[in-house]
Amino acid sequence: MMKKIVLVLFVGLMGLSLTAQDKAAKIEFKTETVDYGEITKGSDGVRVFEFTNTGTAPLIISKVSSSCGCTIPKKPEAPILPGKTGEIQVKYDTNRVGPIRKAITVISNADTPTKVLKIKGEVKAAEGK
Repeated sequence: MMKKIVLVLFVGLMGLSLTAQDKAAKIEFKTETVDYGEITKGSDGVRVFEFTNTGTAPLIISKVSSSCGCTIPKKPEAPILPGKTGEIQVKYDTNRVGPIRKAITVISNADTPTKVLKIKGEVKAAEGK
């Protein structure tokens, strides 16, 4: 009798854990690469990565980091509900002349917990300087 009770409890717990896994956040970016193109030194370095939570649970972005100090990412503080959109803002220091090739790592509770976004382009020196 005890074995049957344990078996029923075990099967019940397995069923609960399987249904809990069905509810997951999914992050889908409009684009995973932002191309600044050619921009002038000192110009606006702010760009935005737009995304949608295509999952069935709230999306929580816990950390956003960049590959260097010249790029400052800003994550949404509130959870993104299923079907809603959000954005990650990235500010690049455009006082650095030369090519832009940086990675931004996004860590969340999505089914793919780590996503790497990229920014690229080139900062040109101002004309006549």
